[in-house]
Amino acid sequence: MNLLHLLQAKFSVALNGLVSDVPTYVAMVKPSGQAKHGDYQANCAMPLGKALGKNPRQVAAAIVERLDLGDVLETPEIAGPGFINLRFKNAWLALRVQELAQDERLGVPLTNSQKTFVIDFSSPNVAKPMHVGHLRSTIIGDALTRLLRFLGHRVTTDNHLGDWGTQFGMLIYGYKHFLDPAALKTDAVREMVRVYILVRQKIKEAGGGDDEEKAVNPIAEACRQETAKLHAGDPENVKLWHAIMPWGRAELDDIYRRLDVHFDHMHGESFYQPMLPSVVEDLKAKGIAVPSQGAIAIIFGENDVALVQKRDGAFTYMTSDLATIRYRVDEFRPDAILYVVGFPQSLHFKQLFTAARRWGYEKLVLEHIAFGSVCGEDGKSIKTREGGAVELGTLLDEAILHARRIVDENSPELAPQERARVAQAVGLGAVKYADLSQNRTSDYVFSWKKMLSTDGNTGAYMQYAYVRVMGIFRKAGEDPAAVLAAAPVPVIDSPQERGLTLALLRLPEALEAAATEFKPNFITAYLWDLANAYSGFFENCPVLRAETPELRRSRLFLCALTARTLHLGLDLLGIRTIEQM
Repeated sequence: MNLLHLLQAKFSVALNGLVSDVPTYVAMVKPSGQAKHGDYQANCAMPLGKALGKNPRQVAAAIVERLDLGDVLETPEIAGPGFINLRFKNAWLALRVQELAQDERLGVPLTNSQKTFVIDFSSPNVAKPMHVGHLRSTIIGDALTRLLRFLGHRVTTDNHLGDWGTQFGMLIYGYKHFLDPAALKTDAVREMVRVYILVRQKIKEAGGGDDEEKAVNPIAEACRQETAKLHAGDPENVKLWHAIMPWGRAELDDIYRRLDVHFDHMHGESFYQPMLPSVVEDLKAKGIAVPSQGAIAIIFGENDVALVQKRDGAFTYMTSDLATIRYRVDEFRPDAILYVVGFPQSLHFKQLFTAARRWGYEKLVLEHIAFGSVCGEDGKSIKTREGGAVELGTLLDEAILHARRIVDENSPELAPQERARVAQAVGLGAVKYADLSQNRTSDYVFSWKKMLSTDGNTGAYMQYAYVRVMGIFRKAGEDPAAVLAAAPVPVIDSPQERGLTLALLRLPEALEAAATEFKPNFITAYLWDLANAYSGFFENCPVLRAETPELRRSRLFLCALTARTLHLGLDLLGIRTIEQM
């Protein structure tokens, strides 16, 4: 049950006949910022009073008089200039939270408007190791996938790999000139990484710019020639491409395994290459693409042009992405395609979506789920000491190492193997939660000290909150599942019991908001509120030493529901829970 929807439905009935634009005023019913102002607050009387030319407090009184309170609400309080403070009855809350015990979904309904989504996320280049820049796309995309599937939508995940560009020309050039055959036999992935970095370094040393795509020097040109030969079907280069691909994929697969991220499809740019000529021909035939200075382009406006075929006949990212849209529509029949890609690509997606609509995909929802950058504590992009982007694998290793130090220091009684397992869960969870707890549209500062703290809104704190709850059951010798199966009607006498009960019932609101805005930080904000509510309950409401057996059962029941809710919320973020820490 969604408490907010319940209240908004009651206000919809009450406002009917008072105002023509009912939904606008119904949307002004929101959770209260402070418990002293009730559980929820309706702020519609002030603007409605202005619209009707009446005193807002009189309007608020009229609304309250028409409101069906039933056995749900206490008599609302009209405060200040016309705020309507709403408070649920304790007995009603107790029955609703009791119902959660029998619901595996913890009160979260399946959507009534099921949609089919394709989510495009991560999208690394196979020719080089994933770096910290891929972190946000991978983690945000996975969390949105988990959330939308949980809510009942059909989701296909497609990792659009870069496997056909200049980087492969660089690898082929490096393979031919700098390969160490012995190192290749020992560790092919690391050797190809070494070769790639070496070629990049030599391009930079040769001058003409740091961007290997645009650099003008003999080595950069040689790499481009190797790329052109590959695209032209040169047997030697195609054979090398087929040899290199599995090495690069193995590196990616290892990262995804560690992050517990999975894809339905991993189609690279090479998959779409055979489709590109027909895409350009169709765009030309429909007048969408036109000749432009020897190339073929889509004209969006003055100084706003996207090439779909260069003067030398090569195709572009725009062509490939349009081919991808056509393939996905034909194959998956989506209602929407979400692209989880950083802000710097905003212009490309604006052009792509406009081109797709012109091409006939007007009804398809295309959305750029943009995000900010991950910055070091100096406010700049995270770099290695050598100045390059930090490899994602190295970052994850370091997260686990930091977590292991904390686990070793705080839990020496655990066996080494168990400490290793806990450190992995805590380290990776900390990295994920630190990212997902930020508004995705903002940059954020990557700080080991903050993300691994067990104080504040961190993954480590949430995992610790779960550990603390489960610790009560270990001490009690009780099974949380058995406590939930008994499903007592909880006692809600103290403010802390009431606050925890209300927090448990607000899960559906949080998940709906996160799905509507495509923002996982709504989930982390909810978990933070829940953990704080539980902390207040834990400190003020003795569980194992409760005054009566009835109260003990009630509080154990609230503990068990808290554990289940924390577990579900963290799982939707791709974060593991642990029972000891």
